[in-house]
Amino acid sequence: MDKIGVFHFTTDSDRVDFRGRITIPVLGAEMLHAAALHAEARGFGYSDMQGRNVAWVLSRLAIEMKAYPGLSEEISLYTWIDGAAGLFTNRCFELVSGNGETFCYARSIWAAIHLETRRPTPLDTEALNVYRVDRPCPIEKPGKIPPVENLTPGEPYHVRYSDLDINGHLNSIRYMEHLLDRFDLDMFTRKEIARFEIAYMAEGRYGMELNFHHRETLPGKYDMAICHEGKAICRAAITWR
Repeated sequence: MDKIGVFHFTTDSDRVDFRGRITIPVLGAEMLHAAALHAEARGFGYSDMQGRNVAWVLSRLAIEMKAYPGLSEEISLYTWIDGAAGLFTNRCFELVSGNGETFCYARSIWAAIHLETRRPTPLDTEALNVYRVDRPCPIEKPGKIPPVENLTPGEPYHVRYSDLDINGHLNSIRYMEHLLDRFDLDMFTRKEIARFEIAYMAEGRYGMELNFHHRETLPGKYDMAICHEGKAICRAAITWR
């Protein structure tokens, strides 16, 4: 089986925003879906992990955009393993528009957790590295994001039904949507996101009271946090151009 997974989707009307362009959360969802299918077909996906009472969790994701496809465009998504060591594995993505031009690269870091203890568990790195591919992904790896929760007032929010995933936790993509909702429509009209980086640190649950924080730390760059009882469950950094 090929080491690189290739998947296809179309930018239907429910996948674009008011500008008629695909959105960062939609891309994130397509990446996570492709990662799951790629892993399942190669023996380290949901079925195999469930048999060992463990599950994959997304730790970090960095997305860089060169352009934003519009409505009804055919997109090809490539994903591959960039390496595995210790408790983490690295996965990359490349998205190509219908005209053959790459418009997005992304890097992600994943861990496996035990479903009962919720603690990280060692990976079979030898088996994973069989699928390692030396393919360019020319963006910076996800890094440490500075805290901002003690520097800005928070916007309160309670986790609701529509926020939950199949495990009853705050959905990975909903984190992204909530962070983007901190910006007004004028920002999206005048600018576009060049890089979106997110670090998942703890699970959100139904009814949990959260606070959203964000601060412009450099021109066009915002560091952000989602917190519960003063502790970050997520940090993010968004760079606009």
